[in-house]
Amino acid sequence: MTQFQLTDKQRMQVKKAASPARHILGYGGSRSGKTFGFCYCVANRALMAPESRHLIARLHNIDVRQSVLLDTWPNMMRKAFPGVSYEVNKSDQYIRFDNDAEVWMLGLDDKERIEKILGKEYATIYPNETSQIAYETILTLRTRLAQKATKSNGKPLALKMYYDLNPTVRSHWTYQEFIEMINPANNAPLPEGSRAFVQMNPDENPNLPPEYLEELLTLPERHRQRFLDGNYLTEVPGALWPVDRLDETRVSVAPELARIVIAVDPSGSDGTGGDRQGILAAGKGVDGHGYVLEDASVRMSPAGWARRAVDLYHKYGADLIVAEANYGGAMVESTIKTADPKVPVKLVSASRGKHVRAEPVAALYEARKDKDGKLLVPAQAHHVGRFPELEEQLSAFTTSGYQGAGSPDRADALVWAMTELMLEDEEGYSLHDLRKAYE
Repeated sequence: MTQFQLTDKQRMQVKKAASPARHILGYGGSRSGKTFGFCYCVANRALMAPESRHLIARLHNIDVRQSVLLDTWPNMMRKAFPGVSYEVNKSDQYIRFDNDAEVWMLGLDDKERIEKILGKEYATIYPNETSQIAYETILTLRTRLAQKATKSNGKPLALKMYYDLNPTVRSHWTYQEFIEMINPANNAPLPEGSRAFVQMNPDENPNLPPEYLEELLTLPERHRQRFLDGNYLTEVPGALWPVDRLDETRVSVAPELARIVIAVDPSGSDGTGGDRQGILAAGKGVDGHGYVLEDASVRMSPAGWARRAVDLYHKYGADLIVAEANYGGAMVESTIKTADPKVPVKLVSASRGKHVRAEPVAALYEARKDKDGKLLVPAQAHHVGRFPELEEQLSAFTTSGYQGAGSPDRADALVWAMTELMLEDEEGYSLHDLRKAYE
């Protein structure tokens, strides 16, 4: 029988995981062994530290259950730790070793499971398929990386978080944190040595059949770059909000504001799953420019998101709440009025496609120059600071539609806010019409 061996890249992955860095990213193409490698690391840590607790999380509970608990984990244990016994609790979704160490495997799309996660502390947290998980959720998970565990030799077990994904665009927070080494929230440099990463691709995994790689070669270029070459992409072709443009128009402080609105993009979610509600504060400065002030998007019940929007209204002393009426019509206004009957609400309807509504707003971010590069009209819209999840959605908007995953809830809220503040007289403009107006 052939003795089990990690692949060369998995050995590098394990080496990075054992480095002084607390946060370790494995990124690259599909089927490259990232999940297997980090499960191996989690099992190793659990076996060396009695009564320690560890978490493997994915966005959807069905995925972590089927893909990890019932597939990758037992496959990894059978190959890497033959003879090591453990109990599996399939109902609560955790395994327990003979030393009483536990590895929980839970989804982040269920309120009951979220409460179960937040009610415990862990020595290791591994968000699997991180491209699907919101940055705010990652920050919440980090608050639970707090278990003080001790190894069998009496030494403390260092706290660790592992992350993996097939890379998306460079505006994604993982690229900023691990490649650029900056805080996605404020662009500040991160402490040296606090992050480590390894790139892993399928052509480096000798356990894959050659037919799989041949199949990946037939993918369209951008899919091939992501799932075969494992590269972060610069931006989606035809992007309405190129990443570089967002950086060029960013400011640290807003000027005096003449008007402020809170925009709400409701969803059909009851707060336990489904899409988020996009909630955003924006203002129009005395300079005539639009400024994004805060992204306060949530996944809550109707009463919860309405209270969040009203609280944001009072926080900024806003003039108005603008809310899309497509989910419930008058019910949306009634929900907000229940939270505060004195708040003025304007309902707007999405009668055109998302990218058509987004085009004139995107044009506000574009400075107009002549053929010699001389500035004719400066950009009219700015972000006050960084908004990683909002900007990731914006970068996926193209002239042919939204290319991102899920609903662009945050981006939709921005479009409603900027339309109200900046484009009231230009509601029907296309991108071409608006650029022509600037000229």
